[in-house]
Amino acid sequence: MNILILTYGSRGDVQPYIALGKGLQGVGHAVTLATSDRFQGFVESHGLDYAYMSDDLLSIVDTDEGKDLLEKGSNLYEMIKRGLKIQKQVKPAQRALLHQSWDAAQDTKPDFIIFHPKAGAAPHVAEKLGIGCALVTPIPMMVPTKDFRFPIFPDLPLGDWYNRSTYHAIQFMINNVWKGYIKDFREALDMPPVKNFKFIKNSDGSDIPILHAHSEAVVPRPEDWPETAQVSGYLFLDEEQEWTPPQDLVDFLEAGPPPVYVGFGSMAGRDPERFAKIVVDALQEANLRGVIATGWGGLQADDLPETIFKIDQAPHDWLFPKMSAVVHHGGAGTTAAGLRAGKPTIIVPFFADQPFWGNRVHEMGAGPKPLMQKKLTAGKLADAMREATSNQAMIDTAAEIGCKIRAEDGIARAVDLIEEYALKL
Repeated sequence: MNILILTYGSRGDVQPYIALGKGLQGVGHAVTLATSDRFQGFVESHGLDYAYMSDDLLSIVDTDEGKDLLEKGSNLYEMIKRGLKIQKQVKPAQRALLHQSWDAAQDTKPDFIIFHPKAGAAPHVAEKLGIGCALVTPIPMMVPTKDFRFPIFPDLPLGDWYNRSTYHAIQFMINNVWKGYIKDFREALDMPPVKNFKFIKNSDGSDIPILHAHSEAVVPRPEDWPETAQVSGYLFLDEEQEWTPPQDLVDFLEAGPPPVYVGFGSMAGRDPERFAKIVVDALQEANLRGVIATGWGGLQADDLPETIFKIDQAPHDWLFPKMSAVVHHGGAGTTAAGLRAGKPTIIVPFFADQPFWGNRVHEMGAGPKPLMQKKLTAGKLADAMREATSNQAMIDTAAEIGCKIRAEDGIARAVDLIEEYALKL
């Protein structure tokens, strides 16, 4: 098959789809991945064809308003309020992405489309071309279930009906945000309007297949999901063999006990220096060695003590197994990498699904309670670091979960499911 993958967002929204694309390519399919042009080199370096999408929408995250959304949008009310504030910037960029998805399909002439939740043009492009599509998501956030609530809603002890109702509420909001975009987009493609638009439905009302790219060792598949919603396992892009660590990092790791990794990716907001100071003070208060990852717009730290080493970034599959614990923002991909390494995880959530992963890690016994970034202090972080590196039950649980995840092959399972979906057309 000729397969087009449409995805958009940060590196964490691109990397799993590169892994999936390589898996599909490995069994004989031709794969093109369309995403923001800031990731073109990343896509092509892994042997996949690239199709263009503008960086404009992603660049909004780099503005003060975008950073406010990341830093202060930790609950539903704040996300809606701050999201509405940047709508004037978002609308033209979002409309452009819809048409860039169509352009990518016109250029590549796919037989099947795989898409990220942020690439909502895909079902309509597939319909226009007369082909199938599947939604692949790293987060169990699209399909209603009684087992757990939608990630950004408060944790209320109201039972099954509440959990399911949170999904219906968020779907109502998503449908209302997207239906105007899709109405105009379908008109531009000379397609009939959708009478009852729903984001996870085809225009005829049938379910879009949804593949959840997480491990059932972390979130078991709910029994009340329809057959069209499946779980593949994580989509890891292993880069260890393609990366040579700097000698000073190797020397640091060999010079003492395993350190604690700390990195927040692009999530450090407007004041990365403040977060760096909290991290440095926490490591020193807990008397632990540390590796700080500065990342894309993340932590900034200079004049570090000899017990703390600063890196820009390093492949998680190489670095995390060498740590005693990992501290991060709770992105789906970083959470998966820490759990696969079998290390206790401390999550400092900023917004969206990150509190969900923080709570899930703690509920499993693989890490301390999540520490919301707005209330983060050096003392709280030091206490969590001490717990993660000294609580033997937590250390053993994290190691056991890591063994289960390493025994899975999420890419192979995802490839099988996608081929199955395509054969049903």
